[in-house]
Amino acid sequence: MHEVIYVTGGARSGKSSYALRLAEPYGRRTFLATAEAFDDEMRDRIGRHRQERADSFTTIEEPLFVDRAISQLPEGGVVLLDCLTVWLGNLMHHLGEQEAIEARIEALLEVLKAPPCDIILVSNEVGMGIVPENAMARSFRDLAGTLNRRVAECSTQAYLLCSGLPIVLKQH
Repeated sequence: MHEVIYVTGGARSGKSSYALRLAEPYGRRTFLATAEAFDDEMRDRIGRHRQERADSFTTIEEPLFVDRAISQLPEGGVVLLDCLTVWLGNLMHHLGEQEAIEARIEALLEVLKAPPCDIILVSNEVGMGIVPENAMARSFRDLAGTLNRRVAECSTQAYLLCSGLPIVLKQH
């Protein structure tokens, strides 16, 4: 059985760096990038992440169908998916309808039951602050909370990053 490792935390908490460290021991590493470069700031952010990884990962860019990308990976090694909340935002932007979004989430959860390799999933913890002022932001917060909870339930390990420090939430 392959490991499903969930890494969450707030903005700039060190989630991605910690996930990269978790992936270091693997001989074959795949990075599943969900971000889309909609503006200059996002292009810069994506560029910094690419530099951080250097050539140590094979990169797959997939903003919507992460379940399919994972399913097509060879047996063994590790895939690092960064990040679930960006992916969720993509689903809301491109698919819009609740049923279509939920179908993509269910497809990912199905893959997590028996992934072809170890998988590290990074996600933002967005529900610990104030209640968002508009319906779309509240919907995103609620969907992200549910997605995070369900992925954590599927995981064999889970970590919360707080101020750069990993707190173990779940270990087998």
